[in-house]
Amino acid sequence: MKNNTINILITSAIVIAILAFSAYILFKDNSTPAQITEELAICIGQNSELYFQTGCSACIKQEELFGNYLKHLNSTDCFLKENRQICIDKKIEVTPTWIINEKQYKGVQTIEKLKSLTSC
Repeated sequence: MKNNTINILITSAIVIAILAFSAYILFKDNSTPAQITEELAICIGQNSELYFQTGCSACIKQEELFGNYLKHLNSTDCFLKENRQICIDKKIEVTPTWIINEKQYKGVQTIEKLKSLTSC
């Protein structure tokens, strides 16, 4: 009887955790963050290059800062076979890496820093 109660509690906790995670994924806000505008994203995209890799957790954090305006960035996915030589030639060792005015900035960069570096 005691084992059955423990099994029921453990099963209930797992089910609740799965439901909570599912609700989070379903209702997660995928909108554009407040600190970025489309005009600013376009300006940053025109004055920089972003090198990233699909599945890179730091790259995902960087992308989340741009929300729906990510499409305006001048970006290259170093994970894709057809882009690997480009990334090697640019000496991309870490992703994300931004190239602005021929200088590399490695790791996640804030919108404010990118705004300043690109003079946007």
